Amino acid sequence: MTTIDISDASASTDSAAMRQAMVSSQLRTTGVDDVRVVAAMGTVAREDFVAATSRAIAYRDGPLPLGGGRFQNPPMATGRLLTEAEILDGDRVLLIGAATGYTATVAALLGAQVTAVESDPALAEAARAALAGTDGVTLVEDSLAGGHADGAPYDVLLVDGAVEALPDSLVAQLRPGGRIATGLVERGVTRLASGRRTASGHGVMPFADAECVLLPGFARPTGFRF
Repeated sequence: MTTIDISDASASTDSAAMRQAMVSSQLRTTGVDDVRVVAAMGTVAREDFVAATSRAIAYRDGPLPLGGGRFQNPPMATGRLLTEAEILDGDRVLLIGAATGYTATVAALLGAQVTAVESDPALAEAARAALAGTDGVTLVEDSLAGGHADGAPYDVLLVDGAVEALPDSLVAQLRPGGRIATGLVERGVTRLASGRRTASGHGVMPFADAECVLLPGFARPTGFRF
């Protein structure tokens, strides 16, 4: 006789309801207007990418603690960045800040071939487990600011967090004309920005002030002081 675990079924139903609430209240109302992004984020189980103790808050409207001082971006921030990235089927995406693999999974569902870079060993280990069997994602454990030049050139640079500055060496891994979507932080204020690599460098422009998690290793070089 097969026994059904009622608690597991209830948890699954609750998660599905919270996921749809996220779509309705955190995505569609905040400018995440790419229907493919909305559908993908409404499909991927965000609770599968957090510790068991955090599953109940996986869909909250704010940063989600992952341990070691790192956080998962709020759904709205990730959704807006994915929308601005305009990922096309077959695009080669360099994702900086893979964390536990959630955003990489969503991007792969959009048809991207994702190279996801994560520097934190514990998060990288969690991502390997969460991404097992996921097509279209290659996880690289390395410096976030260093990217993964061996896989260049990429069509899209997606930084799922806020940085003070994008290193030229990272942007150089994009093909000319490649798209950039990133969070920026200046004097404690975080913004979402997008742009492109140009022949002479790159340019990004903020498009929204939004809560966005900080990524390590991207401090702006300080000038000489006299």
